[in-house]
Amino acid sequence: MVYSSMMKLPKHVYQYARETLAHLVSFPTVSAEGRAIPETAQAVAKLLEDLGLKAEIHPTPGAPVVYAEGGEGGPTMLFYNHYDVQPADPLELWESDPFTMTERDGHWYARGISDDKGELTSRLAALKWLIEEHGRLPFRVKFVIEGEEEIGSPHLEAYVREHRERLTADAVIWEFGSVDTSGRPLVYCGLKGIVAVELRVRTAAYDLHSSLGAVVQNPIYRLSAALASLRDDEGKVLIEGFYDKVRPLSEGEQRSLEAIPDESEDLAQLYGVKGFLGGAKGSEFYRRLAALPVVNFNGFHAGYGGPGSKTVLPAEAFAKLDFRLVPDQEPSEVVELLRRHLDKHGFTDVEVVTLEVGEHPARSDLEAPWVQQAVEALRETYGLEPIVHLSSGGSGPMYPFTHYLGAPVVAIGISYPGSRVHSPNENIRIADFERGVAAIKRALEKFAALP
Repeated sequence: MVYSSMMKLPKHVYQYARETLAHLVSFPTVSAEGRAIPETAQAVAKLLEDLGLKAEIHPTPGAPVVYAEGGEGGPTMLFYNHYDVQPADPLELWESDPFTMTERDGHWYARGISDDKGELTSRLAALKWLIEEHGRLPFRVKFVIEGEEEIGSPHLEAYVREHRERLTADAVIWEFGSVDTSGRPLVYCGLKGIVAVELRVRTAAYDLHSSLGAVVQNPIYRLSAALASLRDDEGKVLIEGFYDKVRPLSEGEQRSLEAIPDESEDLAQLYGVKGFLGGAKGSEFYRRLAALPVVNFNGFHAGYGGPGSKTVLPAEAFAKLDFRLVPDQEPSEVVELLRRHLDKHGFTDVEVVTLEVGEHPARSDLEAPWVQQAVEALRETYGLEPIVHLSSGGSGPMYPFTHYLGAPVVAIGISYPGSRVHSPNENIRIADFERGVAAIKRALEKFAALP
């Protein structure tokens, strides 16, 4: 079955999805602030129970995990999603209440409308559609829905490790997905790892008069020099040994990069940048995003930044960094390499503080049957050739699922490049949502060998 660009869901499925999504986004589930966590977990569990699944709320040292299972016979599909969202700040940039679903010009707006309450709703709607067609769910499903993804999933790996036997599944549908700028469906089969650190320099006990800059070292200068030593102008990381454990691409993975249509110029325009590092385009652009590790400077803080002038020599400076990693790099080893690099280059005074334990990189086999079934389902649903990415440039807690469960993971979903995830006016296009629900349903049918 091929759906047109104007494909509509069955009325009752659409109504269910719209009401469910409006209900979920009304909870201000900001994990960074600990807001609305218990009530959102209860609401999610109730939605799963309403579909006939057995739902449980499992405590963790942080936010609870909502677990559910159900269905009859056949293979087992596990869904990973999260019910927490990013803060809505700055509120003044929103054109409508971030926690009230608002429809404008064929879009739905709200915090979490895409990431991740919209994605979760698309999975629930696909299952409801299947159940109504078959009178039951003719294969097994499991859900792991956490409440700490937006703060780094600090307790998820331990949860998956502890419950690995119960979570056993044949395949996993990940928590996000998108179309590209041309409307072609995207398939992601991996995520980069991440480790976040803070570099700190203190050169005095307190802020000094700027006249003392003639004899006292400036922490801004020291930290700037340390940062400049970490990478070159083209983005290459200069830390010795940083690339040693990077897994070479297979022939199939290299072919997948070469098959991706080049949208680098469109993306440069969308992002408002003049070009990309090293002039990257085509397969090199996507290789950098998916298969090369990178260091990124998130923020730099020191001294006076208010109106006018304040002649001060600051006592300290600090910068926040993250490293995006690829198989087979270890987050803890990268921090050790960073420390060694700073010491070797004379920056023993620069303190390294690890902010997050980090996520390991993960990548599924592009030739796995589940990957191919998902690709076929998207091809049939959209009438376009899906674009297969061996990995997203972003990070997330995929590693426990590939490592402990050994299941292939595919990320498909309802977003688009203008969804403004994590930003004011987060949105999805309603047409993308409807096609996404249909695509997930079709992928599940292929997975379970349903007609």
